[in-house]
Amino acid sequence: MTDQVSILTVIVTLITVLGSASAWRFYEKKAMRKERDEEFIRHDCRDRIAKLEALLQESSREKDDMRNTILTLTEKVSALTVKVEFLQKENSELLDEIRKKGI
Repeated sequence: MTDQVSILTVIVTLITVLGSASAWRFYEKKAMRKERDEEFIRHDCRDRIAKLEALLQESSREKDDMRNTILTLTEKVSALTVKVEFLQKENSELLDEIRKKGI
């Protein structure tokens, strides 16, 4: 009976040792996989942030260009408005002169 207990003890010990070694490898692989996944996510986020920052800077430049274009167009519209008012006034004066002369 003691031989059976000894053999049983050896078998249980072997199963425990082999089980713990394979469990260690499993958890080690799982941890490595998790670390790789986290590293991938970090790199992906870093790349996305860089792209978004570049798009933000580009849209800011475009906004400034549009603002300058709008200011230029506003100046030109104001100048044309003044010319039109001047020409309308001059046209009215010329019409009045023509009517006075009876031409």
